[in-house]
Amino acid sequence: MTNHISDFGNSDVIWIMGGNPAENHPVAFKWVTKAMEKGAKLIVVDPRVTRSAASATLYAPIRSGTDIAFMGGLISYILQNKLYQEEYVREYTNAALLVNSKFDFSEGLFSGYNPTTKAYDKSTWTYQLDDKGIPKRDSTMSDPQCVLQLMQKHYSRYTLDKVSQITGTPKDLLEQVYRMYSETGKPDKAGAIIYAMGQTQHTYGTQNVESLALVQLLLGNVGVAGGQVAAMRGLHNVQGSTDMAALYGNLPGYLAAPTVKDQSVADYTKRVVPTTNDPKSLNWWKNYPKYIVSQLKAWFGDAATKDNDFAFNWLPKMAAGKDYSHIPLFEAMNAGDMKGFLCIGQNPAVGGPNASMEREALSKLDWMVVSELWETETAAFWKRPGVKSADIKTEVFLLPAASWVEREGSVTNTGRWVQWRNKAIDPVGDSKPDLWIVNQIMNRVRALYKNGGAFPDPIVKLDWNYGDGLPSAQTIAKEINGRAVVDVKDDKGTVLIAQGKQVPAFASLRDDGTTTCGNWIYCGYYTDAGNMSARRDNSDPTGLYLYSGWAWNWPVNRRILYNRASVRPDGTPWDPKRAPLKWNAATSTWSGDVIDGGGNPGAIYPFIMNNEGVARLFAAGLADGPFPEHYEPWESPVQNLLSKQQINPIAKIYESNLNKRGEASKYPIIGTTYRLSEHMQAGAMTRNLPWLNEVQPAPFVEMSEQLATEKGIKNGDRVVVENTRGKVEMVALVTKRFKPFKIGDKTVHQVGIPWHWGYEGLATGDSANNLTPHVGDANTTIPEYKAWLCDVRKA
Repeated sequence: MTNHISDFGNSDVIWIMGGNPAENHPVAFKWVTKAMEKGAKLIVVDPRVTRSAASATLYAPIRSGTDIAFMGGLISYILQNKLYQEEYVREYTNAALLVNSKFDFSEGLFSGYNPTTKAYDKSTWTYQLDDKGIPKRDSTMSDPQCVLQLMQKHYSRYTLDKVSQITGTPKDLLEQVYRMYSETGKPDKAGAIIYAMGQTQHTYGTQNVESLALVQLLLGNVGVAGGQVAAMRGLHNVQGSTDMAALYGNLPGYLAAPTVKDQSVADYTKRVVPTTNDPKSLNWWKNYPKYIVSQLKAWFGDAATKDNDFAFNWLPKMAAGKDYSHIPLFEAMNAGDMKGFLCIGQNPAVGGPNASMEREALSKLDWMVVSELWETETAAFWKRPGVKSADIKTEVFLLPAASWVEREGSVTNTGRWVQWRNKAIDPVGDSKPDLWIVNQIMNRVRALYKNGGAFPDPIVKLDWNYGDGLPSAQTIAKEINGRAVVDVKDDKGTVLIAQGKQVPAFASLRDDGTTTCGNWIYCGYYTDAGNMSARRDNSDPTGLYLYSGWAWNWPVNRRILYNRASVRPDGTPWDPKRAPLKWNAATSTWSGDVIDGGGNPGAIYPFIMNNEGVARLFAAGLADGPFPEHYEPWESPVQNLLSKQQINPIAKIYESNLNKRGEASKYPIIGTTYRLSEHMQAGAMTRNLPWLNEVQPAPFVEMSEQLATEKGIKNGDRVVVENTRGKVEMVALVTKRFKPFKIGDKTVHQVGIPWHWGYEGLATGDSANNLTPHVGDANTTIPEYKAWLCDVRKA
């Protein structure tokens, strides 16, 4: 999320694709409405006429799983018609950089593909370097090996006719959408793209999002007010959970998790810290040592010293190349390779892909601990319909948890705003806040380790001193921010931060053990001046909806990431009327938002987190290609019309007897899942509320009138949706919101199922995820929930 939710109000055109904010994020959608009231246009691209689409200036249907083709057509349209913002693209992206002459692409595969390992050797995905080791640059962007020319070659195949054949979007609508959004490539225009799980939940979900980023970079819509790539989160603290390392490959603050090859801080930083010889590249990740050492000091306190490498080898290490995400976790569980499972605030028996398989996998455990507000389907998997409880040996412990209104603490929203919430009421009955539960578990594990254990140091020497009661959320917030262990001084001996004082910002962190910080990107959110996330100043002096005094925005309260790109290299704003930054040459100061990177205009490149210093149109860091390429979903009713490569060659596939691939001859209909306003996620919080059940009492399958006629189904009939992984029975909702797609010379139907239901709670019903497969994205392994095959029949 480059900007913030209220920044939608600055946009001239807003594009929604892979999301439905009018229904799923209605409060955020008010800023879309505000923009439209000022004259902004709204484009919605979706397989279904959603509530967002009902508000659109222009709606275009798309077959699920073909987003890259749709966006590839837009990229081609922009490049062929030279609608990109030329100076921005030349100066602020890698469009002018020259790529290795051996880089190639043919029939859906990039150079370096190994069909045996199903992985790429990326040795040709590199830049040409000059004698100083700096990537060569062609400022005319005409060299055949420069990124822009390689892009034009790659996307020249994505013609209007071809994209229409693949996506099912009528050609005239494609051109209207492309023309309308390309208008934002002018310096005095700005466009925002909003997406959600409809983009990410595919075997090429990362590349879907990369496509959105490419469009925004070509049009100069990154770093500016009103221009952003906006990831709409499904819950109020999804952003906060990823910031704090809910993702298995990260430590807090998106530091890489150590692998078994990292035997010291020096080994680790050598592996993860990027390098550059370009004097204009700030290469911010060079500060990695400061962040990891300060984090280790926060965790292990006085026990982390220079002599023991700050306890680095007390951290768990991942096996190189091993995937520890959701799908392989349940694959390992099903294989009997896991003894126990701690499940806090998650309900995989409803929300997991191939949920029937995942429920079966839970029966292979020795024990499971579930911490929840209600007895969820996961907690009750052993007594679900159709099983004999006596046959299941898993011992289940259900811990009653307190809800968010029964505890205090911070949450981080979609726009990276960290906001403090006070406790409203005391927990009900015996329920306890998460902090109390985690503290109890840790204290009892430590007590066991004090009596012996194979490797006790990481447990018993952890700086964990919260007593036996409820830890203070304020204290933990201060620990996350960080403090000075001793007086922190500059080169002249002047004390910058006195011992025990809070670190004011991450620029003050040190790699010598003199500072602590639980999460470097949150450094500055709880300083000696107080709890910044508790601020509630709603003034807006910039007039750009920045609200810089409301809560606190990571990093360093910066509201727009890469905002240095909002001005030309000489400091002149691209759009003076919407300038988040202004340079005062007389005082040599910036005003407005917090400047990204500091320094005078033109001193450094604006994309400070990349070692090139510029944004990447050619992204060699991705597993499945430096440019997004269209592939079909794992299960598809048609052949890939763009190349011979049917599916993403690097996709994570877990095919088994419980995860069989369906064929279009038997299961010709595309299925997808989606959400409703009235229910949340796996439904535990909402299906236990009678008034919401009254509004949405039961699951349904939504289908077109044409498909219903073909199947002899009427609105309100009970129907069965079935595929290789299972079947569900629910009510048919026959609407005009779905229409058949014409894909090549074939008619293809699609149905949609909300996924909120299960067998527990006040309202029950079959889970849509009985049908979704155990396959995942090549980079993240996020499951392919949004495009799979099924058939529908009357019950």
